[in-house]
Order: sequence, then structure tokens, then C-alpha cells
Amino acid sequence: MADTDQTPPAQPTDAQNAPEQNAPPGMPVAINLQYLRDLSFEVPQGANTFATLRTPPQVGVNIDVQANRLQQDQQVYEVALIIRAEAVEAPTEEKPEPGRVVFIAELNYAAIVTLDNPPAEAVEPILLVEVPRLLFPYARSIISDVTREGGFPPIVLQPIDFVAMWQAKRAQNFPEPAGEA
Repeated sequence: MADTDQTPPAQPTDAQNAPEQNAPPGMPVAINLQYLRDLSFEVPQGANTFATLRTPPQVGVNIDVQANRLQQDQQVYEVALIIRAEAVEAPTEEKPEPGRVVFIAELNYAAIVTLDNPPAEAVEPILLVEVPRLLFPYARSIISDVTREGGFPPIVLQPIDFVAMWQAKRAQNFPEPAGEA
């Protein structure tokens, strides 16, 4: 009878195959679905805009985040990232005030998210900061594509500080009483 080596099977050594006990705790949010809720692109003056526009327009961008609970008995929410970009003719020496509207792009990009029992104080920052951070690259791409396809240089949105936006919104909705620091 031949002698055979009987070595136990090798244990996983890389992190991918390691036991679950070494894995970080799960995320408190799951993105169930992302979707384009509303998209609008308008060139109010039509072809006249392209015939008479001599300088690049000035573009103003407004961004808002909204969150609504979808199911009262569960922690399921719709979070919407709303972006409005409006371009106006740049002032010139002949016309020092901003001119006509060149184009308007409006985007409402949303997600359905489920929260996995986060602490109560974490719900608002998750919905108004973390989820918009995840949605922003997709919304940014859509705005860039639609302005380019509309015949203009693409608008490339710079990164957004969603923490500062959230804090400003909180300060506006809940101003500190006078006398408190």
C-alpha cells in the first residue's frame, strides 16, 4: 500500500475569500433604483440663438436635494437631485446687462433607497448628503450630454459639497434663536 500525503485543504488567505466575520459592517443604505424623473432642455430663441450668439454665454447652476418617505411602515425613500442650468448672453460693451436666455437645462434625477435601521440622527445626512453624492456623477453626465447635444459646449459641473448644502438648508429652515451662540 502506497503512502499518500493527506494535507488538509488550504484555507483562504485573501480578503475576498476570508470569512464574513472580517468584513466591514453593511452599509445603512441600499440604492434600489436610479432613474431619470424629469429632463428638459430648451433653446427659447431657437435657430436665432445660433445665428446671433457672438460670445460664450454665462451659465448659472442651481442644485437642490429633496427626500420623501415612500412607505410609512418601512424606511423607503425617494431622493431627488434637482439641477437647473440657465445660460444667458454675456454682457458686452454695447449691452452691459446680461442678455437673453440662450438655453435652460433642467434635470430631476432620483433614486429609491432603503435604509437599514440607521440611528435617527443619521437619517437626514444619509438622505441629503450621502445619496446625492452617489447620484451626482450620473446627473453630471446627463447635464453634460444634453447641453452638448443641444449644440452648446457641454456643461461640466464641478464637485458639489453636499455637506455644506445640507448645513445651509438646515440653518435656513431652523435658524438659531437670538442670544444663542
